[in-house]
Amino acid sequence: MYEFLSDLFPICRSITGDGVRHTLKAIQNHIPIEIREVPTGTQAFDWTVPKEWNIKDAYVMDEDGNKIIDFGKNNLHVLGYSIPVNKIVSYSELQEHLYSLPEQPDAIPYVTSYYQERWGFCIAHRDRVRLKRCNYKVFIDSELKDGYLTYGELIIPGKSQKEVFLSTYVCHPSMANDNLSGPTVATFLAKWIMSVSRRYTYRIVYVPETIGSIVYLSKNLESMKENVIAGFNLTCMGDDRQYSYLSTRKGNLYVDRVALNILKHKHPDFVRYSFLDRGSDERQYNAPGVDLPVCSVMRSKYGTYPEYHTSLDNLSLVNSEGLYGAYDVMKECISLIENDHIYKIKCLCEPQLGRRGLYPTLSAKNSASTVRNMMNFIAYADGSSDLIDISDKIGVPVWELYAVIDKLKSADLLYVVEGN
Repeated sequence: MYEFLSDLFPICRSITGDGVRHTLKAIQNHIPIEIREVPTGTQAFDWTVPKEWNIKDAYVMDEDGNKIIDFGKNNLHVLGYSIPVNKIVSYSELQEHLYSLPEQPDAIPYVTSYYQERWGFCIAHRDRVRLKRCNYKVFIDSELKDGYLTYGELIIPGKSQKEVFLSTYVCHPSMANDNLSGPTVATFLAKWIMSVSRRYTYRIVYVPETIGSIVYLSKNLESMKENVIAGFNLTCMGDDRQYSYLSTRKGNLYVDRVALNILKHKHPDFVRYSFLDRGSDERQYNAPGVDLPVCSVMRSKYGTYPEYHTSLDNLSLVNSEGLYGAYDVMKECISLIENDHIYKIKCLCEPQLGRRGLYPTLSAKNSASTVRNMMNFIAYADGSSDLIDISDKIGVPVWELYAVIDKLKSADLLYVVEGN
């Protein structure tokens, strides 16, 4: 995963353009996503697909011919969606088009202007304060044209038409945790999902943030409202700090129960956020009238870590352990959804487990402790509680109950309540 993320890192992405296409084609080398394009001017609810933006080069050059800002060295140096420019400007005019962070003097900020035409450069503040009072050549070789918004989609069929939805975004330039960790984890989750038997169908999308999710919903909402039972927005999954969870708008949906159960048992120190702390595509998926059950499971939540939306969000911020940890949590969430049923024990009173080889036949002090999880599971398998309920009540991780369920089923002691 880290190698794949590193390969994607140099690509200059935006909400449209060749950077998105190159990223999706790289993902297509791993999983069979369909790459789809929506023309400029297409209406999507209250939004309109903007012009396509591409950039080849950009720099600011001083009077001595030194490139003091160079897009070729870091693609964050250019204000996203900058219009083309090629002229000489004064020191004071240049300052009107520069963006920096005085509080983080070593960081190049990530700044965009998608829906208002302007040009600009982003620079580390320590370099900005050193600029000489002279004239500068500013050059941006970019193009804004009628083109397309591009996104990727993968539908992995299951036994049921009911769906688990995974969404991630592919619109940020060279930043590792936000944004590349999400597409990376999504891609490797897809590879795993395709390799196992599936109860549910999986819908996985790679969209430009905000406009992409809105466009996707405008084309697929009716089907998704009918079929999606749980969804996750995958973002900020690559560092090795605390885990984070951001709820659905309602806060008490099935997917909330899934995420909270897994995080509680795997990473009990996770940070819990409400929907009021939203900031990514969960905004669109939970919007009134859309009402899809989508939450976010993350490592450091976007906007909360100091490297966020700067050049400091680089390949040294993410690591293999961080990526694998997020991947593992999402695998457990999906496994829980796949294995979750309302269970009911078949006999009245406790079943005689000993004659079925499920209980010690020699009764001694503490002999029951070896099967305590099974006995506690049986006690709550009453036909009204699903696996999450039982796990929460008896304080046992769901992954420790899968073998218990298999043993009880093999002994013909347990059945799934119809309709779940």
